[in-house]
This record gives sequence, C-alpha cells and structure tokens, in this order.
Amino acid sequence: MKSLNLKRSRYYLFMVFIILASSLLNSARAWEVQSPDEQLSIIIDVDHDISFIVKYEGIQVMDVSEITMDFGAGLELGSKPVVLKGMVESLSEKISVQVPHKDAIVEGAFNQLILDFKSDYQLIFRVYNDGLAYRFMSLNPQIETVYREDMRLSFPENSSSFFPQEDSMYSHNERLYIKKMVSEIGEGEFCSLPVMFNVGRAKILVTEASLHNYPGMFLGKSVKDSFDAQFPRYVLETKPASWDPDRNQIISKEADYIARIVGERAYPWRVFIVSDDDRVFVESNLVTQLSEKSKILDADWIKPGLVAWDWYNSNNIYGVDFEAGLNQETYQYYIDFASENGIEYIILDVGWSKSTIEVLEGNDDLDVPKLIEYAKTKNVGVILWILWKPLDESPDNILERYSSWGAARIKVDFMQRNDQYMVGSYENIARIAASYKLLVNYHGAFKPAGIERVWPNVVNYEGVQGNEHNKWSSNITPEHNVTIPFIRMAAGPLDFTPGSMVNMNKIDYETGGLNYAAFYTRPMSLGTRAHQVAMYVIYEAPLQMMSDSPTIYYKEQETVDFITEIPTIWDETIVLEGSVSDYIVLARRNGEDWYIGAMTDWTSRNFDLNMSFLSDGQFQMQFMGDGVNAVRNAQDYKVGFDEVTKDSKIKIKLSSGGGWVAILKKK
Repeated sequence: MKSLNLKRSRYYLFMVFIILASSLLNSARAWEVQSPDEQLSIIIDVDHDISFIVKYEGIQVMDVSEITMDFGAGLELGSKPVVLKGMVESLSEKISVQVPHKDAIVEGAFNQLILDFKSDYQLIFRVYNDGLAYRFMSLNPQIETVYREDMRLSFPENSSSFFPQEDSMYSHNERLYIKKMVSEIGEGEFCSLPVMFNVGRAKILVTEASLHNYPGMFLGKSVKDSFDAQFPRYVLETKPASWDPDRNQIISKEADYIARIVGERAYPWRVFIVSDDDRVFVESNLVTQLSEKSKILDADWIKPGLVAWDWYNSNNIYGVDFEAGLNQETYQYYIDFASENGIEYIILDVGWSKSTIEVLEGNDDLDVPKLIEYAKTKNVGVILWILWKPLDESPDNILERYSSWGAARIKVDFMQRNDQYMVGSYENIARIAASYKLLVNYHGAFKPAGIERVWPNVVNYEGVQGNEHNKWSSNITPEHNVTIPFIRMAAGPLDFTPGSMVNMNKIDYETGGLNYAAFYTRPMSLGTRAHQVAMYVIYEAPLQMMSDSPTIYYKEQETVDFITEIPTIWDETIVLEGSVSDYIVLARRNGEDWYIGAMTDWTSRNFDLNMSFLSDGQFQMQFMGDGVNAVRNAQDYKVGFDEVTKDSKIKIKLSSGGGWVAILKKK
C-alpha cells in the first residue's frame, strides 16, 4: 500500500544492478525471485517442463505449471527445456503516463529473472511488490504459427473466485463477477479476464498486458482446483448472423492454430496482482508498467473530458418546441446543454448515419458537418459512433471523412471477439485514428491490455457491465458497482457510463416490495444519487459519460454543477478504505486539488477519514452525501462546505446503496 505521507524516491529508468546469475536454491534447475519488499516470491522449477510456485509472506498461494508454447513441427517451448543461462536483476523505472487515468507518474522497482533456453527462446519473470508476471520471448526467425499456449493455475483447497463466467468467446465481455467457490465451478466452465481468486492468505487477480497481434486469454476450469489458459482460434471465415447481421457474426471456419506470426517477437505478459489488502488491486499500475512504450510522442492533442451521451436516455428530451429524435434540433439541444455546462463533448450514437453500414453520410434529418460546425462555435467536440464491421473494412476512408467533417472522436462498437485478427484490428484502427488526431472509445470490447499505452488516443474501453444494462435488467446493483473497481478496473479504464439521475432504493420503504423496474427509454439506477456522483471520482475513464437526458440534468443543475467540477484524468490515486464487493473510499489528486469518492453496497456504513494525504495549507471542501431521507427516496442528497487541513478527521455516513463525494480546492 502507499503510505499517506509517502516521499517517493527518484528512480532512473532501467538502472540495472546484477544480483546474481546462478541458482538461489542450490539446484541447477531452480531459481527464486523475490519482490523488492521480500513479501512476495516465486520459485521456478525447470525439469521436464517449466513451473513455479507463488508464495506470499512465506505461504504458498498458487502453483503455475505446464508453461509451454507449441509452434508446430516439433518445436514446443517449455517442453523438455534446457537452460543455457539464468540471470536475476534488480531494476527500477519511472513512467510518465500521457493520459493518466490513475497516476501521472508511475514509479516502481522489481526483480527480474531471464532464463535463456536451447531452441532460441527466453522466459522472463518479474516480481513487483504488488504482483508478478512472466512472458515468452522467441528468438527464432523461422517461426510462423502458434498452435497452442498452455498455462495451468492451481489454487489451495477452499479457494473462491469472483468469476466473470462466459458462455462463448464471441462476447462483449460484460459479465457479472459471480462469487463462487472454486470447487463449485464446473469443469469446462470458463471466464474472461480479469478474474480474481481468494486463496485465503491473499487474493490474486489474473490478467494480461502487452497484448499485440495475438489472441486474448481466457481461463477455463480443468481438474479439481485448477484452471487452464484458453485462447480463441485464428478466424478463417465469418458470415453475417441471422440476428442484427450488421454487427453480429457467425465464425464459420477456424484454423487449428491460435496465431500467425513472423519470426522473433515478445509474447504477452501473464499478469498476477497479489495482496492481502484489497486496496492494492485499485492502486496497482502493473498493466501500465508491463505495456509497451507510446508510439505517439506528442500527445498534447489528446483532450479527455466529459461527454453528454444520447443513447442511454434514448434522446428523450422534452419541454421543447420540436420533436425529439435523431435530428438536427435534438443534437443542437445536446450541444447547447454541453456548452452551458462546460462539458467537452457530445456523442452521436447509433442512428445518426444513413444506416449502420452506410456511414459516410448522415440520416435524412441530420447534416453532420453542419452540426459539427455548430458545436465548434460552442466549444464542444462531437464523437461519432460506428460499428466495427464497416470501419474495419475501410478504416482509412471512413476516418479521413470524419476528420474532414471536424469530428473529434469515434466510438467503435460490437467487436465481440478476442482472436488475433480482432486484437490487430483494435491497434490498426487506433493507429489510423491517431494519424487524423481522433480519439477512440472501444465499446463492446475486451479489457484494456496495453494497446491504450502504445496508442494513448485509445482513451476508454467498455468490457464492463455498466449503466446501460439498467435499460433491460436489474443487474447493476451497488454491490456490483463496488466490485468492479477492484477487478475490472485493475486492467485499466472502463466505460461504465455513470450519471443516472433517476435513483431507486432496493425496496419500497413502506410495502417492502421491489422498488425498481427496467425501462428501455426511461432507465433508472439502483442506489442513491450520491452513489452515482461518486462514480465520477472512483471510476477511471479519461472520456467519461454523462448518461442521463439533458432535460433531466437541467432540472438537477446542482448535481450537474458538482459533476462538471470533477476531472477525468489524475495525477495521483490513494485508496483510503476498500473491500471487494462491499465498499470503497478513495482520493485522487489533479494538480493541487483533491477529490474523494466513497460508495457502499446495500449495507449502510460510517467512515472516519484521515486527511493526512493532503499537502500543507487549507482546502475548501465541497461535498455531496446521502440525504437524511435517502432510505426513503434514493434521490435525496445533501451538499455542504467545510475547510479542512491534513490534520482534519472527517466522519461520513453512507446510506444503503449510498455514496459520498468531495471536491477539495487548495486555498
């Protein structure tokens, strides 16, 4: 954990100190690597295959075995391995994050083991204070095909999981994190990443980083308390599905391999965040640290911000003298609302174009270039939604057209795949978009895994079951909302789309009956108003949506004024309190100012906040919390002001499904 009064050391990137280059366990085939703080260690065994165990504070918490890659023609890395040499190094790094969704400067130290093997490959292990990772490096220029990558994770008996179970690898990866004992997960059941396991002594989050031109990984239950890595096969043919064929595909032919490659390359990092303190999973920057360097040297043109979103509220504005819909007048209304409130962007979601596959001109009721020109006069940028399929077929032509209109960003939707071609398509679209200085928001997407650092114009991903599900389900509960910061957000930013103003409690306070219904065109959210507003501090999203109707926001101007004071990028993040699926309280800094967000599940909670993380001097604090009647009406909230210093202690009370949020301005 970060100390609240931590003085950070000055590190120099990749200053290397050789510790040793031989076995640490008096064996020719075993190596031990510890974290810098010596709390986490791995012991690697090289025999007929490669495996390692993970120890946390001296207790074994995970066994990783069957680490291999099969390239065909008898070449299987990790099978009958012969080590030529091994070297352990201590390294430190300092990373300046161009679009900082958590911390602007990431400093860290780690110990690294590089094993060189016969057959021209390496296996690299890194151990940090908050986790570990390993990756294969192939040095053989003749390799063309990856048939299989294997990894088996085995956990102690009585382990449990927050399991984002999937039905198919053709998926939006928008799953609930189901609490299950590992023993209750059936053989063959599988999940997308990230996934968290509670092994008793600690929790372990599994994800990946530096995912480029390679399929994304899933985990499938195998024998007893073990899970195997699984990958979608290389797609050879697809055909349009019978349902919504503009966006849905049937994969009609797959290869017997998972990737086509060209010679020497590094493969994705297999990443494990390990801690007995749930706060670490929110603060960890491991995915950023294990991702490749940016290809955009000057990223000053990348402008994060808030977005007035149309689709969640179904363009449902009222009290106007024109018919609401996908037309010029409605979007000018959105633009006016954004401009009046200092909101950086509006989005034209599905329906703005002539059709979902005819995307080079607007529908009959929209003149998109004219609308963008109007938005520019109001200092508002315009984001254009587009399906992945037509964009993938002609990305340069389409993005050149959107750029010529003056569009600021694109939202790409319905990828639904993790295979090698799709991963490559994400990066290709990002690269072309960067050439036109367009930002990219991937919806219907897999989790962040490194593309966003290489191409920082990729400012957000969905890959989360967010507020949009309020339109057709009751899944988005306060418990879910305080689960995802510890699991999904550990991988990177998430497009949860907060901002619902129609807030409901779990049950009616008089009848005890259900107090919620899913309405597609007039959605509501579970939990209090302050719970929704706290998401603007807690959820990392450089491009952050305001999901409700401008008409409703005009009626809730005090809440809008609060939200628009909250930045979408951060210099520093500190988690004050946290328990997966129960509650979270965190503080984020932007410049000299601090922002605090707190959320709880259906259990009301009190917290005593220690403000010692503040710098010297006084801060003017504006806060929003649950009103005294929030248990009767979830829209009840209270706004107040106070002056605080680093010596202050603040008591806050969160209602059932509640929240609390504060803005602290340096005086």
